[in-house]
Amino acid sequence: MMKRIFTIVSGVVASATLAAQNRFPKPDFESGYEYPNLQYAVPNEIVWDVADIVMLVALLLSATWAVMKRRKPMIWISVVSVLYFGFLRNGCVCSVGSIQNVVLALVDGTYGLPWNVLALFLLPIVFAFLFGRVFCAGVCPIGALQELVNIKNGRISKPVTMVLGLFPWIYLILTILYAATRSRFLICQFDPFIGIFRLGGDVELLAFGILLLVISVFTGRPFCRFLCPYGALLSLFSAVSVKKVELTKKKCINCELCHNSCPVDAIRAPYANTPQEERREGVKRLLGYMLLMPLLVVSGALMMRASAEGLSRAHKEVRLYDMVTAYEAQAAPEIIPLEVEAFYMKGRTMEELTATKDAIVADYRKYATWAGAMIGLVLAIALMRFSIKRRRETYEIDQSSCVACGRCFEYCPQNRVATKLN
Repeated sequence: MMKRIFTIVSGVVASATLAAQNRFPKPDFESGYEYPNLQYAVPNEIVWDVADIVMLVALLLSATWAVMKRRKPMIWISVVSVLYFGFLRNGCVCSVGSIQNVVLALVDGTYGLPWNVLALFLLPIVFAFLFGRVFCAGVCPIGALQELVNIKNGRISKPVTMVLGLFPWIYLILTILYAATRSRFLICQFDPFIGIFRLGGDVELLAFGILLLVISVFTGRPFCRFLCPYGALLSLFSAVSVKKVELTKKKCINCELCHNSCPVDAIRAPYANTPQEERREGVKRLLGYMLLMPLLVVSGALMMRASAEGLSRAHKEVRLYDMVTAYEAQAAPEIIPLEVEAFYMKGRTMEELTATKDAIVADYRKYATWAGAMIGLVLAIALMRFSIKRRRETYEIDQSSCVACGRCFEYCPQNRVATKLN
């Protein structure tokens, strides 16, 4: 033990000495002494990058096999994901945050997108298109951690669920907006679980993450359902997946057990035994929302465009412009902010900064207009989905909402009968 401590301390001292030597030039002795050419081992990050992708593929295949073949829950896959991607790899880089890197690479040709980040972004999407949201099942450490602490499935009313379900889409659109304008990575900045995985960090975010876990005990996966932008993206591909998750391969007997067991309320009850409205009424309501769609899209675009200058203050150059302008407007400035002092020391001019600020605001107007239009479109589609009441005679899975956790399989009597027969 003492030997190990001595080795660690020696390494820290050696690192500090090397840092000091790099900061200050070596003295020029006249004795002809030649310094030895020292070589230091650099950690091989490529090994970890490869290990991350191998582990991701292995867990995705395991989750797919468990859901499609074995029809079993994801508890052990969730445990492995939380331990490896969560605590060992500190929750970064993750598939959720990779959205930002991909967007930045698309708009900025000078940004080099790491191959492992691209793989982390694409692999869950490919699996979602083929088999549904098996990444959300237990491979994602955020969803897995919430799944492991869940005990009860408190129900939230459908109108409230519909409203809260809009937040992941709005979060996704704003994430794309800020990444495209090179302002900030919202997902990384406001990740509520990164502090838990790193056992420390920003107090407010850490408290928010703990609050989400407490809520997860009583209702399934609040972050996945009402905040996760990557989950919203995966739901598009899961809705049209090639092979869909099935409750049972036998005939549904409408026992309602699967519906009660689903932690994310992704199993839709039948409408066969409820009073049905006239088809004409449903068509009229749907046509009304379709006519409302262009208005919502245009209104969203105009509102976000009008807010572009305020939103642009997320960019450091725009904030610097405001600080320099405010400083120069003072009659007798006493204390100069560090950012303003650095601006003058670099020899930059106000004309140059103004031109940079105007270009950034112009970018914001362009991207914010599209972002507002997309928010309007999301609202219109949500209204139409809420108004459509398709006739169902049995319990069915909403493929876009289902996270393929497999919990419902064990509650289905038909699956139990099939297991005993096998």
